[in-house]
Amino acid sequence: MTDDPAALPDSLNRADGPAPIDSTGPAGARDGPVVAIPVYAGVSELELGLMVTVCRLCGGEGATLTVNRSRASIVTAGGLVTTPHVLYAALPEPVALLIPGGPGAAKAARDPLLRAFLATHADVPSGASGSGLLLPGEAGTLHGRRVGGPADLADTLWGYGVAEVEPGATVLDGPLCSTPGGFPALHAALHVAGLVWGAEAAQDAARRLGSTST
Repeated sequence: MTDDPAALPDSLNRADGPAPIDSTGPAGARDGPVVAIPVYAGVSELELGLMVTVCRLCGGEGATLTVNRSRASIVTAGGLVTTPHVLYAALPEPVALLIPGGPGAAKAARDPLLRAFLATHADVPSGASGSGLLLPGEAGTLHGRRVGGPADLADTLWGYGVAEVEPGATVLDGPLCSTPGGFPALHAALHVAGLVWGAEAAQDAARRLGSTST
């Protein structure tokens, strides 16, 4: 897979991140599987946009639901305003999680409601990118796992009782894919998409996004 921005479509290949994220409408009814994406003030719109785009390509509209303790609008790291789809209590049972990073992740990771939500869904297919790894780390769901992620968070990740840290790498360990921040979040999204919608759908999404592999 390539992390070269030039290999991605124009909607994702922007100096300020992907095109604005459409998560302002009501969740609506959905018959297919739903991937939940916890969002918070200061989330990376690049990582969030990559995750939403991959799931939308594989599962169609409504394949992801952004979730927060409040439906009040939040401001992303790049200044975009987005409104979470649902509260935790109103979220349909998700089949997988995607957890984007961003400068607001450290604060979000201290939210007891978010920690409880992640702990409850510790065994579902998951992808976490960049500082988003702080969220499952604080929830206790990284204990005993091999993880990748940002090199500058390696010492923090060791503090969560992980089995191994591979700084700057994308690492698969069971249902979890952990990646550095930025464009490598695409790896996490494709991992989850492959488990939810099948390898063929994930490979097709990768091709459409200009990636060389899943």
